[in-house]
Amino acid sequence: MTLRIASAALMVAALSVPAFAADEFYVVQDVKTKKCTIVDKKPTDTSMTVVSPSGMVYKTRAEAESGMKTVKVCTSN
Repeated sequence: MTLRIASAALMVAALSVPAFAADEFYVVQDVKTKKCTIVDKKPTDTSMTVVSPSGMVYKTRAEAESGMKTVKVCTSN
């Protein structure tokens, strides 16, 4: 019985791990180098600034990559 409970707890934990994965991506620009990158956390310091339209938050990295191609300051570099 204990083995069943431990197995069930392990399965629940394994299935919940992807839920904690990053689901927010931002297009940011380094203030000094003017280089654009994609990050999974909103920048809190002043060395990076969010440059996506209206501070848009992307759900996937692929969306952020295609969004970065439309940002004028990122395509001009």
